[in-house]
Amino acid sequence: LAPALQKLKPDVVVLLGDRFETFAAATAAYTLKLPIAHLHGGEITAGVLDEAFRHSVTKMSSLHFTSTEEYRRRVIQLGEHPASVFNAGAIGLDNIKRAEFPGREELGVQLGIKLSESLACVTFHPAMFERAAPAAQLRELFRALDRFPGLQIIFTLPNADRGAAEIIKGIRAYVKKRPARVSAFTSLGQRRYLALLKHSKLVIGNSSSGIIEAPSLKVPTVNIGARQEGRVRAASVIGCPAEAKAIAAAIKKALSPAFAVNLNNPNPYGKGDTAPAIKKILLQKLKAGLSVKKTFFDLRKSSYA
Repeated sequence: LAPALQKLKPDVVVLLGDRFETFAAATAAYTLKLPIAHLHGGEITAGVLDEAFRHSVTKMSSLHFTSTEEYRRRVIQLGEHPASVFNAGAIGLDNIKRAEFPGREELGVQLGIKLSESLACVTFHPAMFERAAPAAQLRELFRALDRFPGLQIIFTLPNADRGAAEIIKGIRAYVKKRPARVSAFTSLGQRRYLALLKHSKLVIGNSSSGIIEAPSLKVPTVNIGARQEGRVRAASVIGCPAEAKAIAAAIKKALSPAFAVNLNNPNPYGKGDTAPAIKKILLQKLKAGLSVKKTFFDLRKSSYA
C-alpha cells in the first residue's frame, strides 16, 4: 500500500469501515502524511476485533463521514473536531437505490439453482468475544434452521477472521447432507448479494448487512449473538442469543404477518444519497486545504458538551 500511495500521490485517501485491512491502509497513508477521510467511524461492534481497528482509524483521519447522528457524536467524543465530522448516512444504501436487480428466476439461473418463494439468506461470521466457540454457535444455528424445513437456505461464507475455516467446514458439511434445500456460496458479488437479500423472506446471521442494508430492502433480520452488539438498529431487526431455541423463536417472529408492519419503518442509516453528500464536502474541504495535523477536541473545554 505504501509504495502505491507514494506513486499515486492522492490528495486524500478515502477509507471505509473497520477491518484490519482498512487499518493497514490507514497506517500507510498516515505515515506518508496523506489526509484520510474515514467512512463509518464511531460505530460499536462489541463482539469483534473490528471495534479497536475502527477507532484507531478514526484517530488517524482528518475527515469523518458517519452513518448516523449517534455515531457522529461518538467520533466527536473520541476527540475529533465537530467541524470535521459529518453524518452522511451509510454509503452501501446508495447501491440499493441505484441498482437494477435481477428477478428471482434470473438470479437463480446466475447461481445455478432454482430459488423458491420461501428463501432465507444466512451469513454467519466468527464472533471473537462470545463465550461459546464459533463452531458451537454454528451448531445451534443449524438446529434452529432444521425446525423450518419449508425454508430454502442460501449461505454466504464468512470473512477471513480467526475461526472462519471451522465455520466454512461446518457449513459445507451441513449443505452436503441437505442438498435439496441448502446451498452455499463463497462470494456472490455486490449486485447478486443484494438481489438475494431482496428476494429473501428474511436475513439470518451476524453480518452488518442485516443491520444496514436489509431494512432498506424491506426484509426482516434475525441478528444472532453479540457480534453486532452496539449498532443502531431498525425496527425490522430482531436480536437473539446464539441458542437454537432463541434463534428459532426469532425466525418465527420475523416470518409472522404481524411483524411485517416493522418493515415500513425508516432505515436509521439513511436514504441512499450518501456518495453525493460526501463528494460535495470532500471537494469543499480539499479546496480550503486538508491537513493531517490536528489537535484533540476536548468536550470538557467546549460548549459542545
